[in-house]
Amino acid sequence: MNKIVPREMDSSVLAYIGDVVYELFIRTFVIQMNPNNKVNKLHQLSVDYVRATSQARVLKSIEEELDEEELGIVRRARNKKISSLPKNVSIKEYQSATAFEALLGYLYLLKKEDRLNAIMEKSLNMIINDENIQQEE
Repeated sequence: MNKIVPREMDSSVLAYIGDVVYELFIRTFVIQMNPNNKVNKLHQLSVDYVRATSQARVLKSIEEELDEEELGIVRRARNKKISSLPKNVSIKEYQSATAFEALLGYLYLLKKEDRLNAIMEKSLNMIINDENIQQEE
């Protein structure tokens, strides 16, 4: 098997693995909070956490905390040309969400588990706080 060098990988590949890592993290959280729900309901609960708009907000909130290496990955992923855009999301949000996923993929492949978990926990807390604020309004 070839050695993986995350710094040299295409940012789309980093985002591809980061998407899976984040999805698993979120699904695990949703199941822990709702262990007896049906799969369809679990999926519905997960969607808000993994949507591009949420990921873009998270990236914006943590960007100042990233080191130069992490910022380089984020910039490279955000600047990559987009071939297709999902509906209901702006180009800027999609680029930021992709950059967030690339960062997670990069940290995962480097086996920087503490840093990866800290960022994912912060993202989860931020999204939960946003939801609580919206419910109060």
